Amino acid sequence: MELALLDYCLVPLSLLVMVGYHIWLLHTIIKQPTETVVGIHAINRRFWVEAMMEDPKNGVLAVQSLRNNIMASTLLATTAILLSSVIAVLMTSRRGVTAFDLGLGVASQMGFSIKFFSILVCFLMAFLLTVQSIRYYSHASILINVPFKKISSPYLSVEYVARLVNKGGYFWSLGLRAFYFSFPLFLWIFGPIPMFCTSIALVILFFFLDFTVEFRALPTNNVGHTAS
Repeated sequence: MELALLDYCLVPLSLLVMVGYHIWLLHTIIKQPTETVVGIHAINRRFWVEAMMEDPKNGVLAVQSLRNNIMASTLLATTAILLSSVIAVLMTSRRGVTAFDLGLGVASQMGFSIKFFSILVCFLMAFLLTVQSIRYYSHASILINVPFKKISSPYLSVEYVARLVNKGGYFWSLGLRAFYFSFPLFLWIFGPIPMFCTSIALVILFFFLDFTVEFRALPTNNVGHTAS
């Protein structure tokens, strides 16, 4: 009963810490984008798209840069689907389940099935998100070389292409976060205490990676639509 209480208390608390931090991060990105690395990257990506589309000579450089991003997303997607296959094999193997029983938390077969299923969901989400990133980067790689100044169309502009590139970056970041989110769930196999400690350590690490104080004094008049 005491071991079950550890799962009932520490597991929801670990998930609450992770989800609560990302809700706070999302709120900061929307309201004060210059205080976050994600918001600053979104602004810089817009400037990069504008610079690439202003000069037709930058076409090769633009396509190569987007191709590198597509390759990075492809690597994450391939890794995610491969790990999903491994987890699916472990779920269907009783030996794989009982081998991790360390006597911490709930050690029933149903408990291990829930743990492996949670990890599987994380990797599948990572796969879907990185595939969406590839989709937006592919669209942007086609449109970024179009001479928009010679084509008077409301469907093609620097803002539109910049939104595509930013969406690709957002989905790539979300896919990477799904990988990070799988760390506490993986350690949940060994018990709720390692899961809780890992969640706290990840939130502290995320804080130093996601927030910056270097650009807080910059005006945010033209930032809201870029980081949204």
